[in-house]
Amino acid sequence: MQFELRLKAVKEPLLDLMITALRYRSFFPFFGRSLNKIDAWTIGSVVVAMTIAIPISFVIWLAFSPTENVWPHLFSTVLPRLVGTTLILMLGVAVGTCFIGVGTAWLVTMCQFPGRRFFEWALLLPLAVPSYVIAFVYTDLLEFAGPLQGSLRGIYGWTTPQDYWFPEVRSLGGATSMMSLVLYPYVYLLSRAAFLEQTAGVLEVSRTLGYGPWRSFFTISVPLARPAVVVGLILVMMETLNDFGTVDLFGVQTLTLGIFDVWLNMNNVGGAAQIAVVMLMLIALLIGIERFARRKKKFHQTSQRYKRLASRNLTMGSAFLASIACTLPILLGFIVPFSVLIRDATGYFNDALDGVFLMSVWNSLSLAGLASVLAVSIGVLLAYGMRLNGWGIFAAITRFASLGYAIPGAVLAIGIFIPMGLLDNSIDGFMRNKFGISTGLLLSGSIAALTFAYVVRFLALSLGAVEVSLGRITNNIDGVAKTLGASHGAILWRVHLPMIRASLLTGAILVFVDVMKELPMTVIMRPFNFETLATQVYQFSAAEQFEQAAPAALTIVASGIIPVILLSIAITKVNFGRRDPLGVNV
Repeated sequence: MQFELRLKAVKEPLLDLMITALRYRSFFPFFGRSLNKIDAWTIGSVVVAMTIAIPISFVIWLAFSPTENVWPHLFSTVLPRLVGTTLILMLGVAVGTCFIGVGTAWLVTMCQFPGRRFFEWALLLPLAVPSYVIAFVYTDLLEFAGPLQGSLRGIYGWTTPQDYWFPEVRSLGGATSMMSLVLYPYVYLLSRAAFLEQTAGVLEVSRTLGYGPWRSFFTISVPLARPAVVVGLILVMMETLNDFGTVDLFGVQTLTLGIFDVWLNMNNVGGAAQIAVVMLMLIALLIGIERFARRKKKFHQTSQRYKRLASRNLTMGSAFLASIACTLPILLGFIVPFSVLIRDATGYFNDALDGVFLMSVWNSLSLAGLASVLAVSIGVLLAYGMRLNGWGIFAAITRFASLGYAIPGAVLAIGIFIPMGLLDNSIDGFMRNKFGISTGLLLSGSIAALTFAYVVRFLALSLGAVEVSLGRITNNIDGVAKTLGASHGAILWRVHLPMIRASLLTGAILVFVDVMKELPMTVIMRPFNFETLATQVYQFSAAEQFEQAAPAALTIVASGIIPVILLSIAITKVNFGRRDPLGVNV
């Protein structure tokens, strides 16, 4: 109800602005031809996009109006180094996740080898492991005092670090490896969905032209799956850009670490917002370069009759290598950290199963479920609005609204607190003047505010998944439906949603798992006496009581196992069922 009041408060002046623009559109050339297609759906999507964009706008406003301008000092001292380290980390993680994600997705989709059915869903399991958890686990295992180096010293008689060489886990390379192990499922998930949606007819034609399996993979399958792969890589780079726990533990100086340093140590929120804007510019630059590279290119299927991809039987040696290639990411990204958490949590589960722990489990699951439903619904609304209006100001507003994923959660929380505080104070002042009643803070520090923050933060996940699937549906289908008298809403409900339901599940699962793991924004924005699993992990870890934090961390990891398995099964059924997405027997 409170969220609807906020939408209503924004919608009325926006409608007046739209009507004025329609009357005098010759004075607004920036709107272009999009104004010729304006309708209720467009207005509604713009209202929602602008509401989502409010916190991002306030972060940018803080960056350009700081109380103390430290930008010249940052630019002349640490900023170039922070930008360079961040770019190297982002590119390294992108290469690692692309290599693992695309390669394993192709293997489980197109090849027959032992354990293939198991790997289809098991490769998603590292998605449930927070990067700061796997970083802590491997630091404990691989550092000088850890069990691995201790065993090596015992075997070979080494006594000091000068006696042997061992890779330093607390380094830029270590951070790149840790993040790649838990972030590659973003690329794997979207790549596999894209491979499954490709009809076998295209590959059969390529083979008649003399293309072998590998050449067909690089020249046919990967280019067709390029939009999905790129969306996965952009999500990976955004997640890398926002990570704080891993880079802080490993001592890697990135822009995110610089934000917290300027904010907490220098007590300058505006300076932190300025660094956040630099991060936004990096993401916008990467997205712009990719979109420019594939301008005027279409990725539609050429037929609506889908034929199941034929799996290729591998030789014994190739099948063994394929099994090893799929086992290593699961072993290093999930089994090892999960086993360590089980070991540490064994002695504390009885103490953990109290009212506070169980309430934290309920709070985390309910918030994650609500945020995922809202994020997917809004993602569908905005993606379909862009499909109806093409380019122009409407698409620009939607793109801007999806940039919340590129802003650190702590900074984004400030961008939400300020407008909500202003709205709360306005409502309180009005009620005091008219009725002599103080309403206090209705939105700030509430469940509604925290849920809204999650939607702003993770909208890019659902919007990206939905937009990619809608982009593969040719506009001819919409034209046929319109000739039959179907409205925009009917076309979306009866045609598009059934065709993209796999991507809807993908977006919902990604948001659900990320909300379960989200820490900085939850700590800042949660109501008083409101605990989640993430805040419990934070509290125990801050007190250096990791064993006590293990039950909550283990529950976060376990909560993502069932959703990712169900997602993998659902994607397979949607694409390999007896009926294709349009309901035609295949």
